[in-house]
Amino acid sequence: MRDGALRIGRFGRGYFRLCNNTGSRVGVAVGYKDADGWTTEGWWNLPSRTCETVLKGNLVARYYYVYAIDYDHGGEWMGQAYMCTRDREFTIRGVADCLARGYDRTGFFEVDTGEQAAWTVQLTESSEQSPQHPLPAGNPLTQHPPAGARTSPAAPTPLNPSGGQSR
Repeated sequence: MRDGALRIGRFGRGYFRLCNNTGSRVGVAVGYKDADGWTTEGWWNLPSRTCETVLKGNLVARYYYVYAIDYDHGGEWMGQAYMCTRDREFTIRGVADCLARGYDRTGFFEVDTGEQAAWTVQLTESSEQSPQHPLPAGNPLTQHPPAGARTSPAAPTPLNPSGGQSR
């Protein structure tokens, strides 16, 4: 379990929080781009039916990326934004050449915070998901997660951050 959360941006009332609304224990990793580039961090272990603030301070980016795994029943919340992870607690700078650098290459799903100072992501069982909301029309990068993949209703459109998109 992570001993506290990374502080980013201006300190204030902002945060990035995840809620585990399942009956299982869940492990969570997050990724984001700040002024220094891409960073992925993990693992936060969320007991069943709990929430945890993983990033404190006003959010510094509009888009955040989440990967989560169900420790008790298997399955994962994933997407097509590939970032670096590893099996134990980590903070990894950069998203390129994960395997060559000795890390795993993991698919995260995108969360569009709308440039809010604070945001909460709800992880639910696939049968509990509310309808998904697509990005505004005209976004050529809209992709939906594979059928059957567990994903948060707040983030239906994964994006590959190494595809040269600037945020």
